Amino acid sequence: MPAVRRWFDGTVPLLKDIETARRLVRNILISRRNRGIVARRAPEHPRPEPGSIQIAVYFADTQVNMYQVRQWYAPLADLAKTWPVAIISRAPSAVLALWDEAPVPAVYARTVADLEHFVWEQDLRIVFYVNQNARNFQMFRYGRMWHVFINHGESDKMYMTTNQFKAYDYSLVAGDAAIERLSHRLWDFDMKRRVIKIGRPQADYFTGELPYTPDDRTVVLYAPTWEGDRAAAAYGSIASHGVALTAALLASPDHRLIYRPHPRSGVLDREYKAANEAIIAAIAKANAADPSAQHVYDTSNELGWQLSAPDVAISDISAMVYDRLATGKPLLITRPVSDEAEVDENGYLGACEWLSADEAGDILAIANRVQFDEEARARLTYWVERHFGDTTPGQATKRFRAAVAKLMKEWQKHSVAHAGDARVHEGDPFGEDDEDSAPGES
Repeated sequence: MPAVRRWFDGTVPLLKDIETARRLVRNILISRRNRGIVARRAPEHPRPEPGSIQIAVYFADTQVNMYQVRQWYAPLADLAKTWPVAIISRAPSAVLALWDEAPVPAVYARTVADLEHFVWEQDLRIVFYVNQNARNFQMFRYGRMWHVFINHGESDKMYMTTNQFKAYDYSLVAGDAAIERLSHRLWDFDMKRRVIKIGRPQADYFTGELPYTPDDRTVVLYAPTWEGDRAAAAYGSIASHGVALTAALLASPDHRLIYRPHPRSGVLDREYKAANEAIIAAIAKANAADPSAQHVYDTSNELGWQLSAPDVAISDISAMVYDRLATGKPLLITRPVSDEAEVDENGYLGACEWLSADEAGDILAIANRVQFDEEARARLTYWVERHFGDTTPGQATKRFRAAVAKLMKEWQKHSVAHAGDARVHEGDPFGEDDEDSAPGES
């Protein structure tokens, strides 16, 4: 009764409002601190020479979503051998990370005026976008360049078919499955002209040093997504499946667990956060009891060996499904427990190997089946080709470069046609922004 009374007298909503206000103040303070660090480090990272950059990657998010741009590092480094590339960062925490790790120059453009200055002084022909951040719209105002959505993965999430695709001049997608998804969702959209298939170029760089010594154990990757911020996107399985399946794997002398949760896991849901922490603690306890088990809690920035090395992978509905699919190796997908979670079973999810919450404790037998069952392997091969085309190493990188070359050729054609047009500043004098007013900025 006291809990019910608290809801009706407004106490609980008030507590949530107070927590939201605290979080906002904390983010503002972190942002100001990070801006001070950026100011001190900026002389170590001079801006590219005027007219030297032809391709920009626009990244308006904070450090928490760096995984979206990190996966493009290797393809961008390869692209930069032909066309100079830079990353535009709008958040201080993100640019600090980019300065430390990105293989191409990173430019900090905190304000619209900073952005305007960079655009004006460079020879930008293509701007890539890895997400649908609302601040992408501030970059869209600039003409004389192609705005191209490259996303941060391939999946059947509703995110992959939003009408926001129409905001871009072009979109680079993985394969036939993406084309079909978009054709059912986007009305009056010129798919043949504005969408280009490139496969998954990141898969050409799925390498890295293993944090364990390979042996006879079956290696199982569990890579769940976060809890989501709305019912339709509640795909996270840590609380529903994760504790049970990881307990079974950790108790087995024949298996090794690689646990790689989404970096935002538990940011909104306390139960989800507690389940994540329980799994991490269980991994540490299992390794202490048997150091030869070499279970791994993985938080590394790089994503490569985690996809290619494990014998079996378990993922929620997320881009991780399709990153793993690109390797052609066995895969299980957790079925969301919420009836409100949107699941499009018209494509791969209609033929995949599902893992329900009540089956999670039986993961050892299920993992063994998907690893060796011939019918399961045949289905996997079909869907790998449908989503990514030719996955022979190097082919996706060739298609990515060919797509960029095509866009550069189109840019040149239009540049000649508009050679007589006066170039004008395209800034918005009323569009100035200050991230102190933006929740989540850091």
